[in-house]
Amino acid sequence: MSTVTPFRIEIPQTDLDDLRARLALTRFTDEITGAEQGVSVERVRRLVGRWRDGFDWRALEARLNAYPQFTTEIDGQNIHFFHVRSSNPDALALILTHGWPGSIVEYLDAIEPLSRHFHLVIPSLPGYGFSGPTRELGWNNQRIAKAWAELMARLGHEHYGAVGNDAGSMISPEIGRIDPEHVVGVHVTQLFSFPSGDPAEFADLSEEDQAGLAVLDWFWKEKGAFNVLHSQQPQTLAHAIADSPAGLLGWLAQLFDDDLDDDFVLANAAVHWFTGTAGSALRLYWENARAEQPKEPTTVPTALAMGEGDFRSIRRFAERDHANLVSWKTLPAPAHGHYTAHTATDALTSDIISFFANR
Repeated sequence: MSTVTPFRIEIPQTDLDDLRARLALTRFTDEITGAEQGVSVERVRRLVGRWRDGFDWRALEARLNAYPQFTTEIDGQNIHFFHVRSSNPDALALILTHGWPGSIVEYLDAIEPLSRHFHLVIPSLPGYGFSGPTRELGWNNQRIAKAWAELMARLGHEHYGAVGNDAGSMISPEIGRIDPEHVVGVHVTQLFSFPSGDPAEFADLSEEDQAGLAVLDWFWKEKGAFNVLHSQQPQTLAHAIADSPAGLLGWLAQLFDDDLDDDFVLANAAVHWFTGTAGSALRLYWENARAEQPKEPTTVPTALAMGEGDFRSIRRFAERDHANLVSWKTLPAPAHGHYTAHTATDALTSDIISFFANR
C-alpha cells in the first residue's frame, strides 16, 4: 500500500476527562529526604498538578494541527508524519527523527526556521505517538531506516538529508547507510560509538576524551537502569505506565533534564498517554538489543552538533563507525542538554542550515 492520507489530531474530550480524574486520584510514593534514588516526589507532584490544572492540551493540539500531517502504511506499520513544504519548490528535503522519551514535539520549535530553507518530513517512530503501537516484532533502527527511505521516495524527495536526536541519532546514520544514492548528508546531536574492547583504543586518549569516558561510566552506573529494563522486559513496565499518568511522568522524567520547562515534559508525556503508546515506545530498546549491528562504517557526510552537558561523543570511536565525519562541534552557549531543538533552537537550526547549505 502506498496511499498517503491527510491526518488531524482530535483527542476526545472523554479522554481528557479520564486523564484529569486519574491525576486527581494519584497516590504518591514516599521517599527518604536527601537520598538520590531517582526522580523526586516533589517533581512528580509538580508535574501532576500542572497536568491536571494548568497544561492546555487543546492549545498543543492546535499547534500540532497547524502543520500538514499525514499517515501511510509502510512494511505493515502505520506511520504518522508532518510534511511541511518550503516556499522554495527546489529546496532540499530533510527527514527529522526524534527519540525516547521524546516525540515529534521535540522538533516543533525548529519547524519554522528550518522550513525557510528545506522541505521537512517529521515522522513519529513506529510504536510512538500518532503512528500507534507496533503490531509485530522487528522494528529496530535498521528497519525504521528502511521505512524512512521508502517514505521519502513515496513523497517524491529524490535527494534529502537526515537529521536526528537520541534514537534519531542512531537511525539517521542508518538511513545514509542503506540509501546513500539519495542521502546527501546526516546531521545528529549524538554519535553513540562505544569502546570495542580493544585496549589499543584507549592509548593516548586526550583529557577531553577521558573526561567523556568518565561521564559515560557515571551515566551507565547511575542512570542506565531504563536501558536495561527496556532492553529486557519492556512489557513488564508497560503495565504501570500505560495505566498511571503519574507513573508515566515519573518514568519519562528521569531522561527529561531537570531544567527543562514543565510544559515541554508534559507535552511529550501527553502524546505518549493519549495515543496509548507509552508501553510500545519502549520496545525499540528490546529490538535493538537483539538486532545484528552493521560491521562497516557509514560513508555519507556526517555532522555532529552536541549540546553542552549531554552525552559526550568520543571522536576516536566515532571515526571507527563513521568514515566521513566532516563536522564535529559542541554548540555554543547557551546550548545545553539533550533537547537542543527545543532549548537552543537557533544554535541547532543554524548548524543544520550551514551543514546542508551546499549539499
